[in-house]
Amino acid sequence: MTAPLHDASAETAPVDPALTGAGDDAKSIEGRSLGRIAWNRLKRDKVALTGGVVVLLLILVAVCAPYIVDLLGHPPDQHHEDAIDPLFQTPKGSLGGLSSEHLLGVEPGNGRDIFSRIVYGARVSLLVGFLSAVVAVVVGTVLGALAGYFGGWLDACISRVMDMLLAFPQLLFIISLISVVPNEMFGLTGTGVRLTVMILVIGFFGWPYIGRIVRGQTLSLREREYVEAARSLGAGRRYILFKELLPNLIAPITVYTTLMIPTNILTEAALSFLGVGVKPPTASWGQMLSQAVRYYETDPMFMVVPGVAIFITVLAFNLFGDGVRDALDPKGSR
Repeated sequence: MTAPLHDASAETAPVDPALTGAGDDAKSIEGRSLGRIAWNRLKRDKVALTGGVVVLLLILVAVCAPYIVDLLGHPPDQHHEDAIDPLFQTPKGSLGGLSSEHLLGVEPGNGRDIFSRIVYGARVSLLVGFLSAVVAVVVGTVLGALAGYFGGWLDACISRVMDMLLAFPQLLFIISLISVVPNEMFGLTGTGVRLTVMILVIGFFGWPYIGRIVRGQTLSLREREYVEAARSLGAGRRYILFKELLPNLIAPITVYTTLMIPTNILTEAALSFLGVGVKPPTASWGQMLSQAVRYYETDPMFMVVPGVAIFITVLAFNLFGDGVRDALDPKGSR
């Protein structure tokens, strides 16, 4: 009898991964989800991360405004006549009355603490910016997806409405509308009414922008193989819309939302600057800029502080939005 050509025990014996390096190869080719890939890209973008940290700090400041003011400032509507020069009605001291008691100085004429009003003004700006973006995203996503998926007369009607709204003078319409709204509406009064109207109108005029993006993406996605496969297996329109198309629209919607919020903040500041935003004495950055116009020669700090607050907020959102866009770009480097 001749000896076997192969040892059976050698074929079935386990091989130590450490000797072959298979373990290292397995780790190097470990699969990553799209979310993990996007997060790894975002982590490498230090500028975008800085913008994101600033955004989180602004949100924290807005949420904790009462506690921050109690700790570091004064009530936002409290007057401090002792800090105002009675002859020129300007803050005593240099740089608009900066001191350990008033961290950013006081307002000319009445002596209200600027730090407290900046902190409370962040609540108004972020509230309008975020909620109006939510309104625009919800309406734009629904109508854009319906127009792109169904096409035909529905697509034509929605597209013509988009074109009409994009050509409409948004700012002038908001000014005229807020000027005639009653002081009581929706169970709200005064500033609450104006905030609600601003959120709804800014969101209503903002949805065509994201609606066009969603419509274009839907037109492209509805012809993909996985949609055709789902349709051939008997999937209904609702299933295809919510299970196949909408999950693939999250990336462009997220990117455009982060870039829409700073635009809404600027719109709110412009309305408050023109006197049709929140009503005094509610603190608003745009309203503070409007009041500072009268004192820019004698007290320039009163104009610089809210201007810098608006600039930092908008810049942080834009930097973070650009980083999110690059991170979610499927053509970017991995």
